[in-house]
Amino acid sequence: MSREIVNIQVGQAGNQVGEAFWRMLLAEHGLDDAGMYKGNDPQQIARAGVYFTQVDSSGPTKYVPRSVQVDLESGVCNRLRSGPLGQLFRPDTYFTSDSGAGNNWAKGYYTEGAELIDGILDIVRRQSEATEALQGFQIIHSLGGGTGAGLGSLLLSKLREEYPDRMLSTFSILPAPNVSETVVEPYNSLLSVHQLVDNCDLTICIDNEALYDIAVRTLKIKSPGYKDLNELIAKVMCGVSTSLRFPGQLNGDLRKLGMNLVPFPRLHFLMPSFAPFYDPKARTFQRLSVPELTSSLFDKKNLLVASDPRFGRYLTAACIFRGKVSSHEAENSVMQLQRKNSNLFVEWIPDNVSVSLCSVPPVGQPQAAVALANSTCMQELFKRNLDQFALMFKRRAFLHWYTGEGMDVMEFTEAESNTQDLISEYQQYQEATVEEEEAEAESEQ
Repeated sequence: MSREIVNIQVGQAGNQVGEAFWRMLLAEHGLDDAGMYKGNDPQQIARAGVYFTQVDSSGPTKYVPRSVQVDLESGVCNRLRSGPLGQLFRPDTYFTSDSGAGNNWAKGYYTEGAELIDGILDIVRRQSEATEALQGFQIIHSLGGGTGAGLGSLLLSKLREEYPDRMLSTFSILPAPNVSETVVEPYNSLLSVHQLVDNCDLTICIDNEALYDIAVRTLKIKSPGYKDLNELIAKVMCGVSTSLRFPGQLNGDLRKLGMNLVPFPRLHFLMPSFAPFYDPKARTFQRLSVPELTSSLFDKKNLLVASDPRFGRYLTAACIFRGKVSSHEAENSVMQLQRKNSNLFVEWIPDNVSVSLCSVPPVGQPQAAVALANSTCMQELFKRNLDQFALMFKRRAFLHWYTGEGMDVMEFTEAESNTQDLISEYQQYQEATVEEEEAEAESEQ
């Protein structure tokens, strides 16, 4: 009996990251590109049901991804259909239209998206009805474009209505600080954050600049393309769900992650990190100890999002170790790290790093680890976004594209003030101390 997750990939970025993610999952479960089992270890497919549906119609068992591919233009999905993974997905789980959202959040959320949302929800319903114990949904999308941001947000709010008791986690690609793909990114991403704050349980934030840095500095790829970046994201995505898919000494799942990582409902934006990243040529010289793995998880160089944890404090964190790692060693090294950097962890949550252990390492690596951290330095991302938004919104630049699709200017103002509230909430908890709490409690009595 496996607790299933339904994967939904929205927009161009979502579908391209999704492709890399499914490739990595296939490799971990010993499946080929058509979903047929080719491995030799029964452990690989014992709980493949988390992401795959088993089809035993004729001949050998085929494993079909429990996934929905959505885009408002058909280009990327057509490439998926005709690519190496074309035989993998069920044909009726693609949902495309030809209009395109044209980087316009309002088109994805209101006009084009609203027309198509019922069809998408039907596919999601079909996928989730076939499950035994649905754990939740994961959505892969970017916040800078039109489809991923607009339609992705609409989908989130509809899923929240229809499945209020299921976990909703998103892998959201945020606009990078210096590398910009589109001009209207600040608008689209702020409007999306406004929705994510209310309609989501876990948002794992990723941005391209941090990924470029890892690819160039650590992996020594001279000019990385999106394919290289997507592989980095896929590593984290596979790491988050390992303990659902493989046996381990200490299990964790989406619900446990949410429970341990989100101290306040609005502050559910997480920084992912992965270790070890290294240059493939230097691979033979690598032998990481568990304390090294742990300290590199909390190192800025291994973060998949461009913010600096030294400028904030960790509210909570979760470390997921993969491979032959003894529980004593893992918990000790996490405790040592907290002790050495006690100023970076808030003191009013005493044991704020949770640990899960999974005995199956990623393909081709003896050990690896993934961390998700809830740190107050996430406010940097929102501040940066808000500043860019304010500059454009002050002059009402590009606004006619949004109001032309039936949006109200008030929505922009609401999104702006909601993000400002989020930033001040982060700041408030960053500065909070135990003494303050006690004083408040006494004054209330």
